[in-house]
Amino acid sequence: MLAKTELLICDEWGYVPLDRDGSKLLFQVISGCYEQRSVIITTNLELSKWVNIFYDEQMTATMIDRLVHHSYLLLFDGQSYRIKNSLISKCSRVA
Repeated sequence: MLAKTELLICDEWGYVPLDRDGSKLLFQVISGCYEQRSVIITTNLELSKWVNIFYDEQMTATMIDRLVHHSYLLLFDGQSYRIKNSLISKCSRVA
């Protein structure tokens, strides 16, 4: 099924911990996408902390290498869009 997709989106990368088998499977998916299809990843983790997701430094380095080749890195600074537009945020501005 993934072979037919043109774009793979991985949202909240690293939010849910992976076990070692899950890490290996995800690595295979990303490796299969390399130079074949587009990948978008959203994460709050800097690249140096990705080893905490994948548990293996060599696999993490290889995955990062493949992901950053031919890529654009967009950094968004500031308050979270969700928090900024939440009901709690709006109530605190009124008070």
